[in-house]
Amino acid sequence: MGEQREPLTVEVDLEHGGRWTSLGTPRREWLWQRPSVRAEREAVQPGDAFVDAGGVEECFPTVAGRLDHGDVWARRWSGTAEDAHVQASGWELRRRMDVTDGVLTVRCTVTGEPGRGLLHAVHGLYALSASARVEVAPGAPLRVQDVAAGSDWVAGRWPGAEPLERCGPVDGSARLAVVATDTVRLVDGEDVLELRWRLERGSGPVSLLLWRNLGGWPAGAPYRSIGVEPLLGAATDVDTARADQLARTDDTGRLDWVVQARALTRHGGARSAA
Repeated sequence: MGEQREPLTVEVDLEHGGRWTSLGTPRREWLWQRPSVRAEREAVQPGDAFVDAGGVEECFPTVAGRLDHGDVWARRWSGTAEDAHVQASGWELRRRMDVTDGVLTVRCTVTGEPGRGLLHAVHGLYALSASARVEVAPGAPLRVQDVAAGSDWVAGRWPGAEPLERCGPVDGSARLAVVATDTVRLVDGEDVLELRWRLERGSGPVSLLLWRNLGGWPAGAPYRSIGVEPLLGAATDVDTARADQLARTDDTGRLDWVVQARALTRHGGARSAA
């Protein structure tokens, strides 16, 4: 089955956390949105509980823990859509975005205390049909948590017992996984989105954070959302992670990492509605 690259565009909202509000091609919008909480999301202040509006949030310098989804998602960013920055928790995060030949390249530069540990997730929620798949190299090490049941993390290999690659319809489940990979493909009928990421300066692991909420969270008002998140580090809470699960700035106090995305069309398959 052949694949053809699609033009890709991105839009961001610097006033409200630098959130990516669109990642699209002429065929489709890839990002899932939750319009019912738009006003609530735009009114948040630093320290507020996370408001899940969809799109892509920058969860930095942690994903979970005492800073709910980090300390930058509720702050105003400075600069332009192509080159923006924000300061929080003793860090500066700079993000440069460029689309060339249909490939979106996002370059993130972190500056702060030399050797200090951090986590950074590019927290993307995607509009994926029940038949869509999340493709990762088979056998990649992972840890998975049954969030709906409140269970502990369990080690395994991709795609796990579920299997996690299936997006699926609403079934009351909610699982979170950290997968040892630097590449993922989202395949939805004829449409493909490929994400790749790498650390260029500093130290520590990179991973994939997968959030597959099929109506199992939150208790009392569940909904369906699929999070596919390039992760700098290998944990969700910077305060409880092991030392080897954190990324760290170098001896100058700097860390650089890159996330790239490209959209493709697969010929010969049936297209799914997102």
